[in-house]
Amino acid sequence: MPRPKIQLNAAHRSWLFVAALLTFAGGADMAACAEGAVGPKNVIILFADGVAATQWELGRYSARVLRNQSFAATDVVFKDGVFGLLSTDSRDALVTDSAAAASAMSTGVKVDNFAVSMTPDGKAHRTAMEAAKSASKKIGLVTTAEIYDASPAAFSVHAKNRSDAQSIVDQYLAMEPDVLIGGGRDYFLPKSAPGGKRSDGKDMIAAFEQKGYRIARDTRELKNADGAKLLGLFADEDMSFEIDRDPAKEPSMAEMAQAALKALSSASPNGFVLFVENENTDTAGHYNDAAGVMRALWAFDEALKVALDFRSKAPNDTLIIVTGDHETGGLSATYARRSASSDARLYAGIANLQMLERITISFGAAAKALGPKPSSEA
Repeated sequence: MPRPKIQLNAAHRSWLFVAALLTFAGGADMAACAEGAVGPKNVIILFADGVAATQWELGRYSARVLRNQSFAATDVVFKDGVFGLLSTDSRDALVTDSAAAASAMSTGVKVDNFAVSMTPDGKAHRTAMEAAKSASKKIGLVTTAEIYDASPAAFSVHAKNRSDAQSIVDQYLAMEPDVLIGGGRDYFLPKSAPGGKRSDGKDMIAAFEQKGYRIARDTRELKNADGAKLLGLFADEDMSFEIDRDPAKEPSMAEMAQAALKALSSASPNGFVLFVENENTDTAGHYNDAAGVMRALWAFDEALKVALDFRSKAPNDTLIIVTGDHETGGLSATYARRSASSDARLYAGIANLQMLERITISFGAAAKALGPKPSSEA
């Protein structure tokens, strides 16, 4: 769905928590890994867009109270891993956006907001996936957003502006990531095709197929996909929020991660680097949609469990990184006041989480269903 047109504010924090440390810095560590020096064979980056400390705690609280489950991000990775803090502010603003934040993480260089791993002088800085590719590693990008969205793009290719979707898709075809899974079918198809937006008339799905990619268009096709190269596109634009998702049409984040790992781990003597993003956490944060954020965090954690299960089979070969790029929405699980008295405090508790669980539709989907002028019957 289109991004809400809101101004960035101080709640869109540029500090993020990183559960395991890996310095990409132009890919030096990736090359070192491939040369047999210190470093893991495989790297799985679990990326929760718009998530910082309070969102992680919402995931932990809600998983325990409502699902009677642990929350792997906090209870496993944060507890047993290395915990760090990284600044992802942009070059030209106090408040970052996803493109600049992901570019900083991918290249080790600060860029302007909206730029994709490219500085104002037009220099394209080597991305994490370019470094991995040069080290003969397989690479994969998975997201609940459009596959050409800011974060996966910044980890792999370059653009002056994150909105240059057509160029980003063209660069993907040239780069040939082994796995591309997400939404964003629109810029893979010409305007003459239903839902297509490409201005050059090209059918990029056919172009990827000619390069040996298996194509998946729904959950069943993704589960049945085999081979080492995979392109999965499940929506014209962003995939649905987890709270709204149709399981037959759109796979879960965990199912996408599982399919990516299956493809990347086959015939990969030098290992792989996989980027797996839940972008719903960011868009729901923009809308202050707490129920949408909570369900997205649960979906993220299920994908993390898939990664942890993969790692358990060869723990010395695989590094898992759990991170976000910035905070979105100013989420706070705190207290309100019944009156002006300092003693009249109303603390958030179990009843509030149960209220969120009873919400079964996102704000965006509800607004679309109601229309611009909803009646009292609606």
